[in-house]
Amino acid sequence: MPELVLDTVAKTFGDTQVIRSLSATVEDGEFLVLLGPSGCGKSTLLRMIAGLTEITAGEIRFDGKRANDWSPRERDVAFVFQSYALYPHMTVRGNIAFPLVMDAFRPWHHLPLVNGWMRRRRMKDPAIAARTDAIARQLELDPLIDRRPAGLSGGQRQRVALARALIRDPSIYLLDEPLSNLDARLRMQMRAEISSLHHKVGKTFVYVTHDQVEAMTMATRIIVLDKGEVQQIGTPDEIYHAPANTFVARFVGSPSMNLLTVDGEGAQLRISPSLSFAHGEAAPRAGRLVFGIRPEKLELRPPGEGPLPAEVVVVESLGAEIVVGCRLQAGGTRDHLIDHDLVFVRRPGNERPALGSPCSLSFAAGDVVWFDAVTGLRLKP
Repeated sequence: MPELVLDTVAKTFGDTQVIRSLSATVEDGEFLVLLGPSGCGKSTLLRMIAGLTEITAGEIRFDGKRANDWSPRERDVAFVFQSYALYPHMTVRGNIAFPLVMDAFRPWHHLPLVNGWMRRRRMKDPAIAARTDAIARQLELDPLIDRRPAGLSGGQRQRVALARALIRDPSIYLLDEPLSNLDARLRMQMRAEISSLHHKVGKTFVYVTHDQVEAMTMATRIIVLDKGEVQQIGTPDEIYHAPANTFVARFVGSPSMNLLTVDGEGAQLRISPSLSFAHGEAAPRAGRLVFGIRPEKLELRPPGEGPLPAEVVVVESLGAEIVVGCRLQAGGTRDHLIDHDLVFVRRPGNERPALGSPCSLSFAAGDVVWFDAVTGLRLKP
């Protein structure tokens, strides 16, 4: 099982640069998620790892060996496409078993008549049949085993594509948004199944998604991408609690981190009566700064009991919890703020404030994350 190294990898299509000098190391056996918005280059990067897209610059190395010119077969990877890529003339059984059937093929097996005979013979192999049936049961495809793709829903086709990759024993699994066409129940189930498979086989997984829930629940490490550039590499906890910049803070979390621009001119920046940062400490720079805090770290209090006076304008019930959107009001430390959006607070579901009711917000000093307002970078204590 190889260590995968991306060394200043870049990709351009004509005048369009999709990946900009990206470097990262994927350790043997880890579950790496490439997370980012649509168009950030994550699927292109996955295809370069697989050998399906040529690299414009840089190197990809498997266990220290340069693999830029290796074919996909030489790289020993299994790829799950977002667009299914199923064979329409084959049944579900034939699609799932296809990688194992082709492993024993020789060049002359592709001759007319010989091809069909050889495939039918391989399909009757007891080991291939047993493995196919086991994977089909695992993904709830056994009732559909004799159907063709035209008779399947989009979610069922995606599960067949996933099963076709899982049936092999490659060095690396590459998955390009494999759950995007599944309903909520199956998506949750398949997250658990894929995580369980990773734990069981101990192989390297590289998984592309724009869904932060998938990234946070499945990954051992995450690479956050935007416009072809790495924004942050870290564990799910590092990405969530210590975002490298305001892009990561906004992109990860639902609702995202509250970001408020504050005026830091002068010797001190005072954001609440109990929280003061002098130069050289947690807010070391004068000028405008960005104050960040996660919704679950804010406390919703009666008027006057917190440093930020506010009014409740949105209440969203999520069952076990609610999300309260507040508009900050004049007075208190609100006067330090230069601009802001709604501030969101996550609360238990049995605490439902009335729309339009006045309130105040409070927080603990240790829960605040500071960013430079110009560069967007997180300021380290």
